[in-house]
Amino acid sequence: MCSFSKKIKMDNIKHLPVILLIIIAAIFFIGCKEAENKNIVSTGREPVIEPDYSGTTIPKNIAPMNFSILEEGKSFTVNVVSSSGPGFTLKSKDGIVKFPLKAWKKLLSESEEGNIKIEIISEDKDRKLQKYDPVQMNVVADPLDPYLCYRLLYPGYESWVEMKIVQRSTEDFRELSVFENQLLNENCVNCHSFNQNRSDRFLLHVRGSLGGTYFIDGEKITRTALRTENMPANAVYPSWHPSGKFVAFSSNKTVQSFHMHTDKNIEVTDMYSSMFLYDVEKNGMLGLPEDDTIKYMETFPFWSPEGNYLYYCRTVQVKEGHDFKEVRYDLVRRSFDAATSVFGKAEHVYNASEKNKSVSFPSVSPDGKSLVFTLHDYGTFSIWHKEADLHLLNLENMEIEEMSLNSRETESWHSWSSNGKWIVFSSKRIDGLTARPFFAYFRSPDSIGKPFVLPQKDPTLYRRMEKTFNRPELVNGKIKTGPHDFMKAAKQDPVKAKWIGR
Repeated sequence: MCSFSKKIKMDNIKHLPVILLIIIAAIFFIGCKEAENKNIVSTGREPVIEPDYSGTTIPKNIAPMNFSILEEGKSFTVNVVSSSGPGFTLKSKDGIVKFPLKAWKKLLSESEEGNIKIEIISEDKDRKLQKYDPVQMNVVADPLDPYLCYRLLYPGYESWVEMKIVQRSTEDFRELSVFENQLLNENCVNCHSFNQNRSDRFLLHVRGSLGGTYFIDGEKITRTALRTENMPANAVYPSWHPSGKFVAFSSNKTVQSFHMHTDKNIEVTDMYSSMFLYDVEKNGMLGLPEDDTIKYMETFPFWSPEGNYLYYCRTVQVKEGHDFKEVRYDLVRRSFDAATSVFGKAEHVYNASEKNKSVSFPSVSPDGKSLVFTLHDYGTFSIWHKEADLHLLNLENMEIEEMSLNSRETESWHSWSSNGKWIVFSSKRIDGLTARPFFAYFRSPDSIGKPFVLPQKDPTLYRRMEKTFNRPELVNGKIKTGPHDFMKAAKQDPVKAKWIGR
């Protein structure tokens, strides 16, 4: 025992120089860090980051909010802190900040109904340090639907080249094609529409040699021809009745104008449009009743969540040689009895034309209390109108106000999450040319969060990407059909709808 104790003491003495060196180094390191911290200069402002996620409200299941630091520096230290946890630290030499998925998910779970603070310290070539005020994001428990579906194409409609419909996970960066027009003789695809955000019940239109309306029920795809001899044009702009038994369409004869004005180089206008109802079970089309002798153009239908009202946009039928800048649409609605397929008379909801404005794209919240629409100066197709903004109609008191989420650029297509707590909308606020999907938290009509763009694995993507994101729709799961399934369906002869009356 004694000899063993003596050996331990001798070993301690032998390692004493090493222990002393470690202690001295630790003291030196702590002293350096304290001196370093004293040399950090505070800028007194937040850093400029891209995308701008500062002050946004985000869901607990959103993909990592990667961003670029647009400040000078040869390297950056990024300290990430949750409201109830320690967080983590990242280093970046090029200003690109990418959050590891596992660490990001843990951060979100620790920050639910709290916030995330991101503190950035930059170091220049002379080793001078600058600290910026923290960037803060608020995290809420209301989840976003797990997938976003959109059409990806080049801006403009001169060509149908490389057009696809994509489903992108909102929880990470997985992306899959639903439809690729290069596999269908480069036919145009448009107007995908889901029955109450369901990934297993939707439709889309194809124009061209393999044209038709393709209905998807689970993994089954049926190619149909909806146009009958009673319709002036093909059925477009669909809206599913909540029951799934009906789809409202407008039948539009449109023309495109191309001009040199930088803000509105393309204009899409109606020459004729009318509302129709498709009975899914009967494979039959029927028209809406005419209330008076005035001929109207009707477009962009949308059902209330109970299915007892159909909202749409309406204007007086134009005459040959009309000035398209004088065409303005009002918001109207009709009552509907699903048991008898009978519509009531049209009633005005918002008379926009009296204010020299025009309405497009009405969409009702899942709780039936709010309606969002796009308001612009004239016409029906707002995506090339820089002045187009989103407005909110309170269906309980019928008051209308411009939404706080608007920018100086175009806001156009918009849709709701299945829980009614999120709005996704197309905005051209990044470059004024290409539409990007932005999300905003809808706590209540009086409390709407600052919008944020769909996060990307590479945060510089939106700077470089020339394609536009069209008609973003949130869906509750992964779509099981893909491009090759549509190839097979396109070989079918289309099932022709029959006319079953007005």
